[in-house]
Amino acid sequence: MQVLISHLEGGDVSLDDCARFSGPMGEAIEASELLKEAYVLEVSSPGIGDHLESDRDFVTFRGFPVEVTSHNTKGSDLKESGLLKNRSSEYVHLNIRGRIKRIPRDSVVCVRLISPTS
Repeated sequence: MQVLISHLEGGDVSLDDCARFSGPMGEAIEASELLKEAYVLEVSSPGIGDHLESDRDFVTFRGFPVEVTSHNTKGSDLKESGLLKNRSSEYVHLNIRGRIKRIPRDSVVCVRLISPTS
């Protein structure tokens, strides 16, 4: 069983946070007697593959590979991958093979981290 934890204020999740949560969570699962089969409890932070949402996310992951999903003028979704350059009040700036593409923020559906080989 995998449980992902995060701080309400958006701070980083530490190994100590995971350890502090794991004990009480494991005890609660055992006490509930809902799971009859053997299981492994894994408590972690969401990690890579997450959607970028906060201003802090966009600063922290500047230069990382991302996939931007946006609506185009025809109403369909368009996915573009590149390195995150910046997010301004009007655009998400994406470096695609050395060229900067500006994607209007009001058309962006989501921005998510991807692995460099995606």
